[in-house]
Amino acid sequence: MSGLPEFYIAVDVEADGPIPGPYSMISLGMVVVGRPDLRFYSELRPISDDFVPEALAVSGLDRDRLIREAPPAEEAMAAAAKWINGLRSEGRPVFLAGPAVFDGMFVHWYFMRFLGKSPFSASGAGIDLRSYWMGLQGCEWVSTRKSIIKQKLGVKGYPHTHHAGEDAAELAAVFEAILASREDNT
Repeated sequence: MSGLPEFYIAVDVEADGPIPGPYSMISLGMVVVGRPDLRFYSELRPISDDFVPEALAVSGLDRDRLIREAPPAEEAMAAAAKWINGLRSEGRPVFLAGPAVFDGMFVHWYFMRFLGKSPFSASGAGIDLRSYWMGLQGCEWVSTRKSIIKQKLGVKGYPHTHHAGEDAAELAAVFEAILASREDNT
C-alpha cells in the first residue's frame, strides 16, 4: 500500500452548533482532490435536541426533515467509512479541510463515537488548508482565507454555498490549484 499515491480527501461538514455531542453534524461531503468523480455526500439525522438557530440557518437544511428522513449517524458514518476505505486500492486517504479544526473535530468525533475508529487515522490528523497555504506562502493568517487563495490562484466556478458536498468540491479544487502552483514553482 505504501507505493500508492496519497489521496487528499477534501472534507466539509455542516453542523447545527459549535461542537459535536451537544450539537449535531447535519451533513458531510467529501471529494478526492484531482478526482472530482470520487465524491461522497450524506445528510445525517440530528443526535440531540439542542441546536443553535443561527448555525442551522447557515446550511439551509430543514431540521424537521432531517429528523424524519436523514439516516442515523451510525449509518451515515458507516457509509462514509466504507467509501473512504474503498479508495485504498487506488490511494492512501489523507484528510483535508479548511478549517481542519472545525470540520475535523466533527468528523473525528463522529467516527469515534459511532464506529469506534476513524478511517483516516487514530488521531484524526490531517491537512488544514489555511495552515498549508500559510507555510507555503510565508504569509500571515489573515491572508489565508479561501476567498483570497481562490483569487490569487484564479480558481473560479466554485462558490461557497454551505452545502457540504459543493463546499468539499470547492476545497478540492482550491487544494488542487495549490498543488499545481507548487509544481509550477519547482
